[in-house]
Amino acid sequence: MSTSTHPVGIEPGEATARPVILTARGVTVGFGSKLILENLDLDVYRGEVLGFVGGSGTGKSVLMRSILGLTPRRAGRIEVFGQDLDSATSDERNLIERRWGVLFQQGALFSSLTVKQNIQVPMREYMGLSQVLMDELAWLKLELVGLPRDAADKYPSELSGGMVKRASLARALALDPDLVFLDEPTSGLDPIGAAAFDKLIAKLRETLGLTVYMVTHDLDSLHSICDRIAVLGERRVLLAGTIEDMMASDYPWIKAYFRGERALRRV
Repeated sequence: MSTSTHPVGIEPGEATARPVILTARGVTVGFGSKLILENLDLDVYRGEVLGFVGGSGTGKSVLMRSILGLTPRRAGRIEVFGQDLDSATSDERNLIERRWGVLFQQGALFSSLTVKQNIQVPMREYMGLSQVLMDELAWLKLELVGLPRDAADKYPSELSGGMVKRASLARALALDPDLVFLDEPTSGLDPIGAAAFDKLIAKLRETLGLTVYMVTHDLDSLHSICDRIAVLGERRVLLAGTIEDMMASDYPWIKAYFRGERALRRV
């Protein structure tokens, strides 16, 4: 695959003309005496697939968890859908959380629940629906992510790695979110499975108008479906831009990652 190929979706330079759906300013997160993120700034534009990359231990998942409210911040401000998360009331926060979905790295499905029951967890938490309607919606989400209807009554232990990812994505889509967070969605998948998952994400973005925030190490994903890429290093975003911006950068880590020996094998 040529490194000059741009994914279908937002054209280069178009992102900045779109509304910002998520804003982080001055975000600082630490554990004990160690700072993981410091004065970090980031914007995510409506309708884009943003790939978030960085070396191991740099804090990619920490930032995502901080946005989700799972990891506390020491400083900084995060706005989602134009709402400051710190000043949001409980009701406002619930409305915000209904508009995002999350796929954690290992899927995080409840092992004691069937796939259908896992998909229905957010529905039970936020929506007062009958069981019949929740069953219909669960089957619809399974179809949306390319799983057969008979997967609904299987337990996570009965699924392949690729099916677990798709079932987890179906749960993330349970409430028809506007924004989806994906944490290493293709990790553990073989190249064919990873490519199929990338195509699924691209298709869902196009058909549902999703905004996708994707933490990944997968170079193929970055080249094939990401409109922009943000690189985390030195506790902040070093560079945010298109794949062409990454390829042109002379920052040592970015250069090694995007133009190193392993990266060049895919050209």
